[in-house]
Amino acid sequence: MPIAADDPRLLSPYIAKATRYDDVPFARAGASGVRLPRVSLGLWQNFGRGRSIETQREILLHAVDRGVVHIDLANNYGPPYGAAETTFGTVLESDLRRYRDELFLTTKAGYDMWPGPYGDGGSRKYLMRSLEQSLTRMRTDYVDVFYSHRVDPDTPLEETMQALVDIVRSGKALYVGISNYPAELTRRAHALLAAEGVRLLVHQPRYSLFDRTPEAELFPALRELRVGSAVFSPLAQGLLTAKYLDGTVPADSRAADSHFLNSSALTDDYLRRIRGIDAVARDAGLSIPQLAIAWVLRDEVVTTAIIGASRPGQIDDAIAASKAELSPEVVAALDEFAAPVGGSVN
Repeated sequence: MPIAADDPRLLSPYIAKATRYDDVPFARAGASGVRLPRVSLGLWQNFGRGRSIETQREILLHAVDRGVVHIDLANNYGPPYGAAETTFGTVLESDLRRYRDELFLTTKAGYDMWPGPYGDGGSRKYLMRSLEQSLTRMRTDYVDVFYSHRVDPDTPLEETMQALVDIVRSGKALYVGISNYPAELTRRAHALLAAEGVRLLVHQPRYSLFDRTPEAELFPALRELRVGSAVFSPLAQGLLTAKYLDGTVPADSRAADSHFLNSSALTDDYLRRIRGIDAVARDAGLSIPQLAIAWVLRDEVVTTAIIGASRPGQIDDAIAASKAELSPEVVAALDEFAAPVGGSVN
């Protein structure tokens, strides 16, 4: 359970570093006026049960000190569901309230959140009530972007988009986004929103060296529509790190305790790929995670890469990666070990 905002451990006043915008590069999201840091902090992992509030607070404040002011959440991030938003709200109240206008906060709804027919999907009731709950947990009266987290095949797209339109008009979100939508439905969503005078600011797809699915159809659509993208899982849930180079699973690794990743992923094909990527990274003077982040940022259709962090140093490494320019030779060398264009590594 999160500690209270007036707990003595949180009473030291936080003052953000004056140099916080000196280092991290920013990029404009599509044709909008919004600029996002090239790396953003996602609270999908590491901000739920099993992590102390002190550790989570340290990571959040370090991110702000380094100019990583885009914080990405969703209603069911945890575990348990809602825990990441509650943790963020505690830190906002204790340390970041004075910096709220410098922060770019995003949250989502679309996957299961509470029991019954109204706690999942894309209905107007679910989206609007979920946002109200998120705002309460986050201790803020608005978010900068509210996302439809997934396509709901049982709800008309018109209903989902109208809910997003009305959320913007209510002032409870300044912009809207979509996540995990294929290209065709992205075009339809964009058109429905535009007809109501609301901009589709950003799309959030999965994208990495091991999953290049967006390159086939989605990225061309985003370029045409001039919509930004905030890609998630640029490290393929931890597979694009040096942790598994020897083919074993360290006890403290994500594969040891995550239902999104387990030791079955450490196939001979994976080991061939990751060892090849490691060799390319070494030649480029980068770590594997840095190379993976720099690679997804090589195309301007990607506005920002959303990273997770279990310690502050990972934020520093990601910022360094966001400034790295990969030569055509490095990019070409990675093709042998990456997924095929438009495909993924199984």
